Amino acid sequence: MGANTAVAPPHKGTGLPGDRADEPKRARERRDDRKAAWLFLAPALAGFALFYAYPTLRGVYYSLTDYNMLAPPNFVGGENYADLIGDEQFWNALKVTASYVVLNIGSQTALALLLAALMHRLTRSVALRAMLLVPWLVPNVTVGLLWMWLLDANLGLVNHILDALGLGTSGFFTSPDLAMPTIAAVNAWAYTGYTALLLYAGMLQIPQHLYESASLDGAGEWRMFHRITLPLLRPVLALVLVVSLIGSFQIFDTIAVTTKGGPVGATRVIYYYIYEQAFAQFHMGYASAVAVILALLLGVLTAVQMRLLRASRSDLA
Repeated sequence: MGANTAVAPPHKGTGLPGDRADEPKRARERRDDRKAAWLFLAPALAGFALFYAYPTLRGVYYSLTDYNMLAPPNFVGGENYADLIGDEQFWNALKVTASYVVLNIGSQTALALLLAALMHRLTRSVALRAMLLVPWLVPNVTVGLLWMWLLDANLGLVNHILDALGLGTSGFFTSPDLAMPTIAAVNAWAYTGYTALLLYAGMLQIPQHLYESASLDGAGEWRMFHRITLPLLRPVLALVLVVSLIGSFQIFDTIAVTTKGGPVGATRVIYYYIYEQAFAQFHMGYASAVAVILALLLGVLTAVQMRLLRASRSDLA
């Protein structure tokens, strides 16, 4: 090599996104970020595996056994699922649950939309929002006991008022015709405020200039609600409907403290039926099979609902 030959210094890179010399460094940084992400996710994943995945797999296993909690599980294959087909009580519980879902979601969503629209267009009071949230903060068992006392046929305040008005008394929780609508009304009272706040938060994301333009064009409140609010609220409304659907199928607390599935099975929903099979009759394997069917049914209904409502898309483009 000649004396005047110069050796070029190694290329250190410019740090710009297109610089090839910095690609290994960026790759290492991405790997480090992934390690940190997995580290933060580890507690949640451990909790999910311990409290959700493992019980789910164990429940599926029990659904294939004849298990009464007093003896080791006896594997019976799909016998429990075959018994479900001819179980009239199971189908009746499913029908009762469906009627409750329709009553609860219909009334709760309609009232919540009305309250949210009124708050959005008329007032944005923080005190009013706090008042709407109070019933949701009360435990379900307390809500059930409270309304059971208020609606008692003999001592309830509501029946005393009805009797004083000359309308007579009613057995709200003891009448086969009134028991389920009463349960739906009680839970609508407890959850409508929370649902209204979710919808109200979604309405706040809608650009105000859309309402101003529609108002200048002579559109009334109902037309603006129908043409602007509802279409642009669809992703939030889809979330609310999916959560309400799952919660409605899981109704248990209010029924357990008020009607206990009566009268004559009028409020024996699927969750209460699972409870009776598992802890009253000790048919744990059969109860697990009903629970698996319920989980699959909820998965299918949720997927259909999300697809029909186009929950992943928004018109706010």
